[in-house]
Amino acid sequence: MFSCSSGDPPEATVLPGCSCCRAELQSLTRRITADLSRRGFVTGIGASVAALGLPRAARAQNASDATRPIVFTNFLLFDGKSNASRGGLALIVEGGRIKAVAAGDTAGPEGARRIDCGGRVVMPGLIDAHWHCIFAALPIATLFSADVGYIFLAASAEAERTLMRGFTTVRDLGGPSFALKQAIDEGIVPGPRIYPCGAMITTTGGHGDMRPLSDLPRSPGGPVSFMERTGGANIADGADEVRLRVREQLLQGASQIKLVGGGGVSSPRTTLDMLTFSEPELRAGVEAAADRNTYVAVHAYPPAAIERAIGAGVQCIEHGHLMDEATAKLMADKGVWLSIQPFVGDDDTVPLSGQSRLNQLQVIAGTNTAYPLAKDNKLKTAFGSDLLFSAQKTVRQGITLTHLTRWYENADILKMATATNGELLALSGPRNPYPGKLGVLEEGAFADLLVVDGDPIANIALVKNPEKNFLIIMKDGKIYKNTLHS
Repeated sequence: MFSCSSGDPPEATVLPGCSCCRAELQSLTRRITADLSRRGFVTGIGASVAALGLPRAARAQNASDATRPIVFTNFLLFDGKSNASRGGLALIVEGGRIKAVAAGDTAGPEGARRIDCGGRVVMPGLIDAHWHCIFAALPIATLFSADVGYIFLAASAEAERTLMRGFTTVRDLGGPSFALKQAIDEGIVPGPRIYPCGAMITTTGGHGDMRPLSDLPRSPGGPVSFMERTGGANIADGADEVRLRVREQLLQGASQIKLVGGGGVSSPRTTLDMLTFSEPELRAGVEAAADRNTYVAVHAYPPAAIERAIGAGVQCIEHGHLMDEATAKLMADKGVWLSIQPFVGDDDTVPLSGQSRLNQLQVIAGTNTAYPLAKDNKLKTAFGSDLLFSAQKTVRQGITLTHLTRWYENADILKMATATNGELLALSGPRNPYPGKLGVLEEGAFADLLVVDGDPIANIALVKNPEKNFLIIMKDGKIYKNTLHS
């Protein structure tokens, strides 16, 4: 253990808000990570820090309930649901929530900090419905070869960059992000809210099965591979194994489950026309998730994979770029969500070759068909970026949002990346790690917001340059960036 050098109070072990305590905690986390790595452990880093017995106030030293109320004034409000912004308002933040959206001359609570926004737009923090916190910024070769401590530290750095791009919430669709989520939630490192799936669950030979051929043959119930031990993906063949793997992710804190229904772009031994899980296997996963009152999202591109997933009771399709009219109508009839990404060219992906390149070209071609089908059939459509394997590509997270101008008006794009995505997150029901309203700015909602230097409804391109145009970034009532200096 360590003691704060400030000595105020003298008996304190660590102090909330103390810079030396924060530095010591971060250093301690790094040492724990490195030690766990040397001993072969992959998960549980956040739990190990918690097990040190540090006072709750130290681990959550920046908790919103320790801050003064804040009153935002002189702004135009885009609330996440409207087609236009409106003025003449004051927005009061207290205890990590929006306490009120009131008349502009409202004084607010006694002692509140007032921030004059200078007529700029205040909007909800952005939500990325398809993100991979651990895999986003590192090359795939590094993910397979680097020390696990380095991988988690790199993911932590990327989490802070994600938040600084204005994405205050992400839905993690595969990867061992539980410890990172805990560290962010406890104030150890900055980053977005994370809705974790844990390991994506696939079949032998399905998308995400990146095992070396030397791991074959696999016997049912036999030892798990290195890939599975790291929590990147789990292999399940048969309904009983699906149930087991789903329950393992829920045990670790998954807010929803991801099953792989076919091939994928980044898995070069797969093709996009192939199917993986049978309908009974998918149904076993859906039932296991429903037992915990949450839902399953299925990775699926072609109509056959989508239709099989819907037949099994799946509530959300990831990707869906190769869907046809009949599939879109089926999704609409069943009320199934489409979580799709606007892949329109090579700029948003790392260079690919072989079968991966062929798969990528199919997806790009399908994008121009899938979005009009989703729009025409009024599908519940979520925005996600699914940027992978490059810190040079993750900086394009906001740029990918602007690709939607090919099919949607600016206000509809912003609503999709805020309130609509918030509705998708709420599907996790009692497994929701952040019970409350996300993606909207209204009384009682979480205080996750941006102050934008300009009007993104008029000029969506503002989100391309968050460093310049997002002047304030707030999450859970705490300001992480402020270049207004109010």
